[in-house]
Amino acid sequence: MIRCLVVDDEPLALHILEDYISKMPFLQLVKATTNPIEALTMVQAAEADLVFLDVQMPELTGIQFLKIANGKAKVILTTAYPQYALEGYELDVVDYLLKPIAFDRFFKSVQKAQGIIQPVQAKPQQVVVQAEPVQQDDFSTDFIFVKTEHKIQKVYLHDIMFIEGLKDYISIFTSAERIITLQGMKKMEDALPEKHFVRVHKSYIVALNKIDSIERSRIQIGDKIIPVGDTYRDEFFRMIENKNI
Repeated sequence: MIRCLVVDDEPLALHILEDYISKMPFLQLVKATTNPIEALTMVQAAEADLVFLDVQMPELTGIQFLKIANGKAKVILTTAYPQYALEGYELDVVDYLLKPIAFDRFFKSVQKAQGIIQPVQAKPQQVVVQAEPVQQDDFSTDFIFVKTEHKIQKVYLHDIMFIEGLKDYISIFTSAERIITLQGMKKMEDALPEKHFVRVHKSYIVALNKIDSIERSRIQIGDKIIPVGDTYRDEFFRMIENKNI
């Protein structure tokens, strides 16, 4: 887990980031505070790995915070003022989020932070999935329809990389886009063919033919690292074992 600290003098901004962090299985919120001095003390005591840091604060600006912290935690700057971006990057921030922060932009930012804080290292015991060749059966042409905000969208099954559940809605990630729909994970799981899709976590369903590698209890699909939950581990690895050579 990546330990997160949120620092902002606006309570609403704190609440939004707290909610976003709660949706990410690899993030753990340590503290959300309006007090940058308290947050700086926590960073210097190595109590956080990643800081979401507002730039404009009365007691201590985000830029001053960065200079004093001196790289003891990775930082994502959050602000409504784009003019601070260049100085932030010169101080080696992970990313720069402009308010109001959309969830999809937050998602990309924390994925980037995860790649820096928890890089996937290739090891001799790493299991590589040998994907089963797709035959010219229903899977190559089959599709589902999902309701999005303004329309009903057709999604071909062979395009789906993985599906993420986020409270009352799900995100379907394809190689080309992310599709958000109000739907439950169980209903989506039941709609997908078991031969090609598997539930690996309470929040994730993955397409077996899109898995690049598996290391311990982490699946890599492209740049995305997906955890394998305890409840689903045995069944998932039984499926993988059947495809090993």
